[in-house]
Amino acid sequence: MIGKNLLPQSLFGRALLILVLPTVLIQLVMAYVFFDRHWDNVTRHMSNTLAGEMAFFIRELKNHTHEKREQLAEDFQVTTGIIVEFDAKGPFHPEYGTDEFPEFQQLLHAKIDEPFVVRKNRSGGTIEITINLGNELLKLETTVKRLESRTTVIFVAWMLGASALFLLIAVIFLRNQLRPIRKLAEAADNFGRGVETPNFRPSGASEARRAARAFIVMQERIKRQMRTRTEMLAGISHDLRTPLTRMKLELAMLPASEAIRELGDDVQQMEHMIQEYLDFARGEGREEAIRVSLSELIEDVVNDYQRLNADVHFTTADDVMVDIRVSGFRRMLHNVIDNALRYGKRCDVSLRVATNYCEVVVDDEGPGIPAEKREEVFKPFNRLDPSRNVKTGGVGLGLTIARDIAMAHGGGISLENSPKGGLRVIIRLPL
Repeated sequence: MIGKNLLPQSLFGRALLILVLPTVLIQLVMAYVFFDRHWDNVTRHMSNTLAGEMAFFIRELKNHTHEKREQLAEDFQVTTGIIVEFDAKGPFHPEYGTDEFPEFQQLLHAKIDEPFVVRKNRSGGTIEITINLGNELLKLETTVKRLESRTTVIFVAWMLGASALFLLIAVIFLRNQLRPIRKLAEAADNFGRGVETPNFRPSGASEARRAARAFIVMQERIKRQMRTRTEMLAGISHDLRTPLTRMKLELAMLPASEAIRELGDDVQQMEHMIQEYLDFARGEGREEAIRVSLSELIEDVVNDYQRLNADVHFTTADDVMVDIRVSGFRRMLHNVIDNALRYGKRCDVSLRVATNYCEVVVDDEGPGIPAEKREEVFKPFNRLDPSRNVKTGGVGLGLTIARDIAMAHGGGISLENSPKGGLRVIIRLPL
């Protein structure tokens, strides 16, 4: 479980890890083999060569007279590039020596008997070897390049540079290959929220194109089914309302009586039930989503209730622009507020805006809903009122329609206990 949590969550991150991990492992293996074999061999040969040159020069100094050693030193310096200096008065300080270049020092110890000190200059570009010849000091100065192979550094630099370049090319190629998948995800998300993606076309690898084409076909099928259902419901609405209208006219022509009045109420309830059934089945129809100020839209809905003397209030310190279907959103908010006013005398609406989402909160002072029954109220035609009286509780589709509209916008609805003692309805919408 811990290993899975450490893995990147995105497809791009995981694909990049598949590219990077083998490359890094190969580089590490190559670097280990190279340094273990080549670096040690080259360093040993360079140290052996420099130590041999210095040992040869010391032996030649012993075999020549004092008058000829200046010429010998000059020839040695020209031939090897090692700077030679004699110091007849300077004291020999073994404690100034360092433990740098241990292999060179070990080889030089094996080739000469005289004590010596190796010290790297502060500039870092040269080293100085001071040899005690007894009556004088011999100082030899040469570059660090004589003991350290620069080709190794160049090799490593080229290896890392080439790997970084190839990895960059792979990342660019991989990003281009994943772009169609991201576009497909955005199109699917937009379609779920009812927002059109006009420029979406299949692109990328064959698998991505196949998935995009399947999504387009699915989208067209769903739209066709929605159009067919809407057209069918429009016909049903006409067919049902026509006999209801005739019944209302016939009732109006009959003499007034208690039975006629009750029958008229039944007809009116049937008309109300049919309208709610059609609203539930129709959903949001073909309404297009537009960008609006959510605070202004909620305030406009609340003003409608206040004009009817309903105790509904709206407070917020935030505002946000969202892409929503205005009519559908208004119907959702009306259903929730109507439900709050049906069971409570007062309703408070507020808006909360976060980073990636916003919440419309509706609180009432009614009896509330037990936690174990809150999910049941979202089921179609399900009512907590056992009397099934339309006048007191509708037909059980208000919150069902509200959740359907919220989910069509990519959000959802949840129920909680309200601080005011009743029910709190939270409508969450993505930004």
